[in-house]
Amino acid sequence: MNDETFEKRLAEYCSETFGKGGELTGVQRLSGGASMESWAFSYGGEDYVLRRLPGGLSPNDDGLRGVPLATQADIIELARTAGVTAPQVRGRLQPGDGLGEGFIMTKAEGETLPHKILGNPAFAEAEGRLTEQCARELAAIHQIPMNSLTRSLEYFSPDELIRVQKEKYHEIGGQIPIYEYAFHWLEQNAPDASDKYLVHGDFRMGNLMIDHQGLSAVLDWELVRLGDPVQDLAYLCTPSWRFGHYEKAAGGFDSAASFLQAYADASGAAVDPDRFRFWLIYSTLWWGVACMVMGQIWRSHGDRSLERTVIGRRVSEVEIDLALLFEEILPDSISTPLNWSMPEQESVTGETGYGELLTALEEWNAKQVMPGLQGHDKFQSRVAGNALGIARRQAEWGPGFREAARTRLAAIGHDQKQLCSGLATGNIAVTDAAVWNHLRLSALERLSIDQPKYAGLMVALNKWSPS
Repeated sequence: MNDETFEKRLAEYCSETFGKGGELTGVQRLSGGASMESWAFSYGGEDYVLRRLPGGLSPNDDGLRGVPLATQADIIELARTAGVTAPQVRGRLQPGDGLGEGFIMTKAEGETLPHKILGNPAFAEAEGRLTEQCARELAAIHQIPMNSLTRSLEYFSPDELIRVQKEKYHEIGGQIPIYEYAFHWLEQNAPDASDKYLVHGDFRMGNLMIDHQGLSAVLDWELVRLGDPVQDLAYLCTPSWRFGHYEKAAGGFDSAASFLQAYADASGAAVDPDRFRFWLIYSTLWWGVACMVMGQIWRSHGDRSLERTVIGRRVSEVEIDLALLFEEILPDSISTPLNWSMPEQESVTGETGYGELLTALEEWNAKQVMPGLQGHDKFQSRVAGNALGIARRQAEWGPGFREAARTRLAAIGHDQKQLCSGLATGNIAVTDAAVWNHLRLSALERLSIDQPKYAGLMVALNKWSPS
């Protein structure tokens, strides 16, 4: 539906739900939301947020949509009664409203964008409180008693979760060597199935509202389910959720050790380090597969938004993350220095190069298009700039990287498919120096094209470069 129709129907809904005579103002699509839409608006002097299913995303889109929105609303209200800091649900959409599937909450005050919070002096006091507050909120979630609502939620054992992710990965046609090794390692190190607890499933910066006093609301409950509480703890520490502050494993605001101790204090339960490591590697790989699923949804015409394709290229971030995580437990001797550096911009003569065309588009978007946009349109323009940058670097550096990879594989004695198969079964040892060097170099090459500003890239370069 177009914006005019959407606002008309929303105004009618508010009139029926919150009282006639109010005025609908400030309707704005909030930034982000690849798996769920969020709209901020005011009615009758109160501020609200509408959460609804995006157009083009069906209940069968590989589980990305999570639990039904009606169930999310029920869980949020249950969590609130248990002392979790969550916004109040104020209304639920019905089919006759013509607005799709969703619900309306009271708008929590604060900021959600991590780059506006982490390292910002204006939020320094709040950031200093996040470790204790996040630990306390998670402990409260995990201690919610089982009832008919929570028992209705999905539960998978660690082994089943690995199987589900592996099936998605193979259905898409994944062929990434370090992902194959990660699946093999997880299968070999899966903990016993735990008792069933309520877990948030997506507890991270970006899904937490932060004001100047700290955490003001736990948001985005679409992945809520039954599971192992340690999975929630590791998820917050996943490298992709550190938002540029890679050295601070807990959400980009503190160390993992401090966060886990705070959780132990809040919950009365110490965290087993091996169990935490398993879930940290699982969560890291899960995000890589989720990125592939995003691209597959676009490919299958489920939702043709540009954001999905760009997220689909974030698989290379996870390659670097996995390599750094595995080096914490692999023999020290495996991490030998690599003679590699970021490619320099090549000078072009003669006819216009493809990279130059893409550079021109990047500059036009940044200088002519983006300054005139606001809200979600500006966010989309920024995403378009990222996509153009990826395409430009691929045009300029991709051919050289492909040739380097072919040379390395020839020296190993396996092609890409054989290497993936051998790592998946354990028949090829990741501790073979030539194999490990190829995995690390491939990750560096691919990430330098896809996201050269990703913080993990600089961490890897500092760790692997000759001193």
